[in-house]
Amino acid sequence: MGEEVDLQEFTPSDRTRHREKVRRCLDVFARMLREAAFDTDDPMTGLEVELNLVDDSGDPALKNAEALAAIADPDFQTELGQFNIEINVPPAKLRERGLERFEDNLRRSLNDAETKSAEVGAHLVMIGVLPTLAEGHMGLQSISGNPRYRLLSEQILGARGEDLVISISGAEGEHLETTSDSILPEAACTSTQLHVQTSPDQFAAYWNASQAISAIQLAVGANSPYLLGKNLWRETRIPLFEQATDTRSEELKAQGVRPRVWFGERWVTSVFDLFEENVRYFSALLPITDDEDPLAVLEAGGTPGLSELRLHNGTIYRWNRPVYDVNDGVPHLRVENRVLAAGPTVSDTMANAALYFGLTRALAESERPLWSQMSFSAAEENFHVAARHGIDAQIYWPSIGQVSATELVLRRLLPLAYEGLAAWGVETATAERLLGIIEQRCQLGTNGAEWFAREMAQRSGQDRFDALRATLLDYRAHMHTNEPVHTW
Repeated sequence: MGEEVDLQEFTPSDRTRHREKVRRCLDVFARMLREAAFDTDDPMTGLEVELNLVDDSGDPALKNAEALAAIADPDFQTELGQFNIEINVPPAKLRERGLERFEDNLRRSLNDAETKSAEVGAHLVMIGVLPTLAEGHMGLQSISGNPRYRLLSEQILGARGEDLVISISGAEGEHLETTSDSILPEAACTSTQLHVQTSPDQFAAYWNASQAISAIQLAVGANSPYLLGKNLWRETRIPLFEQATDTRSEELKAQGVRPRVWFGERWVTSVFDLFEENVRYFSALLPITDDEDPLAVLEAGGTPGLSELRLHNGTIYRWNRPVYDVNDGVPHLRVENRVLAAGPTVSDTMANAALYFGLTRALAESERPLWSQMSFSAAEENFHVAARHGIDAQIYWPSIGQVSATELVLRRLLPLAYEGLAAWGVETATAERLLGIIEQRCQLGTNGAEWFAREMAQRSGQDRFDALRATLLDYRAHMHTNEPVHTW
């Protein structure tokens, strides 16, 4: 989300010209899918982690510019809020010890970054929603310096025509109701993003598989129970993100206009389906148009950047986003899985990654696709049930019916994940170590959200924010041990 753009205003003619260019890009993309040689021979995988910054007391540290200057590593980038940064781990091939390389790089980079950022009073925390955030952190004064963020905020609020409303009712009776005149509440959402490269022919299978297992990811990986002092969903990041970038007024919601943070509405048969829906259903938030003629570039033997299509795609926040990119002049496609919260530890992050990569590979290559046995609406309902209840979620699964997410993982999905990792070429010992973490979480009923909620219950007699600070400091201490959360 950190691409640089100039702060600017857009005219009606800018928007008309941009829409025409996006549609030309879409036509060229369709032709490339028919004709072009996409990079598919040896697929890469990727990992990004968004991080929060806190001070010595556990309160948000609005110091991302100072922290990034101290860290001085191009793998670390700015994010929406001044209390956020992001690390992009170098891509890797799973058959070349990719999971081990991700783990080593992430652990080493985060340890080095913590040492340097601590010198400016900012400590790193991997958690889905920073629990010590308060209303005072949600104003425009907390936005990062990159002009893109202020511009995006202006465009979303302008399209909506009124303040954002955040309204979330928790599973245990607590309720949050607040408004915002910017998209800063979105900055409270910090995620782990997993990327899997795929061919045009296989893309639909990997995207459908990613959608189908998103509820499982949330159930075992939930790590966002508190927002603005309230105990809400086990993965509060999901409803918060859905509401914090909603360009629709109440009237547009009633008309059935689709939200920009979107689960989707159907299984797909091609990557083109997703890009075409994005163009058909959503107006541009950032109608910036360059001079490239994508058709001329393609017909001259080059690879068009399709920058307008990519920029537009980047402002539609699917939980599994289709990505078109170009590397060394060669185009490729990938699924960007945006479901998971950050944290709690690097070892937990890699366990979540192993489960995702293993399950998607196994399901995408299954002779009878899971999505042929399950309605899309059931997958979407599972997603929100798992976000609300976390590791205690009861979800629907084909040929089983209603089942606890943990029982489903232990009996049915872990064996599939092992098969998928083997197909990727992951070493058996690595698969056993990482999937063993998932197994233990399920057997003990403990993920990041459950640990945090239980610790808060122990401090129920304290002032809520004092308890949140104390629990977060304990969380951060455990995070640095890199021991999985079920052992805390």
